[in-house]
Parts: sequence; C-alpha cells; structure tokens
Amino acid sequence: MLSLPLHIRHTLGPFIVLVLAVVLFMTEPLSSQWLAFDRTQLNHGQWWRLLTANLLHTNLNHLLLNTLGVVLLWALHGQYYRTVHYLLLVFLMCLSSTLGLYYFAPAMQWYVGLSGALHGIFMVGAYFDIRHGLKSGWLLLLGVVLKVVHEQWSGASQQMAELIGAKVAIDAHLMGTIAGLIGIASYRCFSYISQKVLR
Repeated sequence: MLSLPLHIRHTLGPFIVLVLAVVLFMTEPLSSQWLAFDRTQLNHGQWWRLLTANLLHTNLNHLLLNTLGVVLLWALHGQYYRTVHYLLLVFLMCLSSTLGLYYFAPAMQWYVGLSGALHGIFMVGAYFDIRHGLKSGWLLLLGVVLKVVHEQWSGASQQMAELIGAKVAIDAHLMGTIAGLIGIASYRCFSYISQKVLR
C-alpha cells in the first residue's frame, strides 16, 4: 500500500482554515458585523471576536494573500505537523496575536486577517527547521524579525494598503511574531521538563 508523507496525509488542517476563511468571506458583510475584532464589542464581552477576526478579510486581494501565506508556510513546514498540532498552533497564534492587540495596542479599534497569526506560525516553523539541522531556519527567523522591526520603524507599505483596501496592521505582525517567540520558548521549556524532570 502506498504510504504518503506525513505532511501530505495531514493537509486537513490548512484545508479547514482556508475553507472557513472562504465561507466567512462569502457571508460578508454579516460576518464582519458579528466576528471582526471590534474593540467596542470586545469591551462588551464579545470575546469570540479575538479568534474569529483572524478568519475575516477586507477584500478578495486580502483573502488571496493570506491564502497564499497559509499554503506557502505549509509547503515550507507542513512536515512538522499532524492535523491536531497544526490546528492547535493556528488557534494559539490567532488568539495570542489579537490578545496582544487588545491589551498592548489600544489604538487598534478594528482588525481582520490572518497576517498576525501567520507571522507567529512562520516563527515556529523556522524554529523546527533549526531543530532539524537546517541553517536556513536561522535566516527565516532573522528575516521575520527584521521585517517587523522595519515596519515598526518605517510604517506599512502604502501599496499593500491600497491592495487590501485597508491600513496594514503592522502591530498585528508584531504581536504575532512575539507570540511565535513565546511559543518557541514554551515548547523548549516543555521539552526540557519532559526529558529531564518527567523521565
């Protein structure tokens, strides 16, 4: 019987993410009304928006860009994840990046998109490259960090803002990158405890 590689057998994770994003895009503007990161509604207890906002998009270009991001990151690092691990990673990066926006970026009143979470997922994938002896992982980590620092220093690309029909949420990229670093540190701590303490 033909045995498919792990990342081919576990493509259900990114498929679920993309299907949800497409379905929610097709139900606009109702989906944004009820699911977008809206600080006023969050302050009134609509906490589900912290998760669901990541699956919404401002226009078709925005959706296609994030779809491409999901596919490219899976092509780069999909071999490291089973379906449940991938979905858990997406959940944690989505929630962490929007929680970061809520608590540390008070000027952010409204937000949709996967870009923050994708930055975190990129960081984690690059770390697994490093763990598997790929020096390119260090370049990927450094590239993301330099990109985010440049955005914080110089601001967002005006061309990108015009393409997606909204201001580029560079603070979401920052929060996602920080979430990725925290995820890496947490994984290292868990691995150490598992190997040294629980043996």
